[in-house]
Amino acid sequence: MDDLIFLDTETTGNDLENDRLFQVCYQHKDSLVDAYFKPSVPISIKSQSITHVTPKMVEDKEPFAGSSFKKELEQLLDSRVMVAHNAVFDIAMLNAEGVEVPRFICTLKIARALDTDGVIPEYNMQYLRYYLELNVDASAHEAKDDVLVLEALFKRLYAKMQEKFETHDKIIEEMIKISKLPSLFKVFPFGKHKGKRIDEAVAIDRSYVSWLLEQKMLNQAGDEDWIFTLKHHLGL
Repeated sequence: MDDLIFLDTETTGNDLENDRLFQVCYQHKDSLVDAYFKPSVPISIKSQSITHVTPKMVEDKEPFAGSSFKKELEQLLDSRVMVAHNAVFDIAMLNAEGVEVPRFICTLKIARALDTDGVIPEYNMQYLRYYLELNVDASAHEAKDDVLVLEALFKRLYAKMQEKFETHDKIIEEMIKISKLPSLFKVFPFGKHKGKRIDEAVAIDRSYVSWLLEQKMLNQAGDEDWIFTLKHHLGL
C-alpha cells in the first residue's frame, strides 16, 4: 500500500488549540521513521503520566519547525493518504506546526461506520486492538508502537471493506469519504441511558436528549460528531 502513510503523534496535552506535538512517528512502505522534538509549550503532567516523556527528555531536541523531518513529512503527505486514529487530533497538531494534510483516513470513523449495529463499546485504538484480537507486539502511548497497532487495525478494517468494494482504489476512496463526514453514534456510552440505543432513548426520554444537545452546543469544539448525532436522532 505505497499510497498510504501511517502516522501517530504524542503531544503536550489534548487541547486542539494550545497543545503541541513532541513526537511523530510514521510508516511508509517498509520504512518506520520516529523522532522527538522540543515542543513550544510545556508537556503537561497528564501527558507525562501517559507517555512517560518528561520535559528534560526532550529539552535538547530540535524544534519540529524548520526540521528536515518536517520537510520530508510534508513531501510525503502531499502525494499520499495519511492514516491515523482520531485523525482530527493529529491533523490539528500538524496544522499547528504549519503542516497541511490534503487527504486522510480516520480509522476511528471507519471502525464506527462498519459497526452498523453499534455493538463495540469503545472505539479508542487500544480498546479495538484487544476487542478485535489484533496480534501486535507493541506497548501503548508510544508513537512508534501505536503506529504498529494502527497499521494492524487498518488492515482489519480494509479486509472488511473488501467484502463490498472490489478494488484498492475504491476502498481508499470510500474510506476518505467516511473520514470527512461526521460520525453517527448509535449507542450512548455514558449518562443515564448508558448502553441504550440513542433512537430508543429519544423515544422514551426526548427531553434528556434535547438537554444533552444544548450542553454540547455550548462548547462545540471536539463535539461535532455528537451534535450531528443528536440532531439526527431528534429530527432537527
